[in-house]
Amino acid sequence: MGLFSFIKNAGAKVFGIGKTTEEEATDKAFALSDAVEKLGFEVQDLNVEVEGDTAIVWGEADSQETREKVVLVLGNTEGIANVDDRMTVAIEEPQAQFHTVVSGDSLSKIAKKYYGDAMKYPVIFEANKPMLKSPDLIYPGQVLRIPALDS
Repeated sequence: MGLFSFIKNAGAKVFGIGKTTEEEATDKAFALSDAVEKLGFEVQDLNVEVEGDTAIVWGEADSQETREKVVLVLGNTEGIANVDDRMTVAIEEPQAQFHTVVSGDSLSKIAKKYYGDAMKYPVIFEANKPMLKSPDLIYPGQVLRIPALDS
């Protein structure tokens, strides 16, 4: 999919402090891999490296949805500004759009923008589970998946 940009200090806090640059990069890569695995995403041969504020990810995702969610888990982490997606997908599918949340956004407002119907917000909520725990808990700088509506 390529290189994705995120707001470096607007994500979940999963990294420690007080380490050398090399130790910190290794710890960050492990923490990111662990976060992906704990969410139950199916990625064969998952490998994450961190170079500066960029996470580089390899592996084969079981679906395009999983691939996109892995990118979002990595990118929506504090300290990560870019995700270099080098994953492949077992079954090719159309890509979703991405939306960066701004102040004043709600899932219904985002649904209105992309789908023309504010009541379609559950589609966006479901597309971003398990990263989203509630439709009311989004924050500025967070990047969300906006899948195409099924016909």
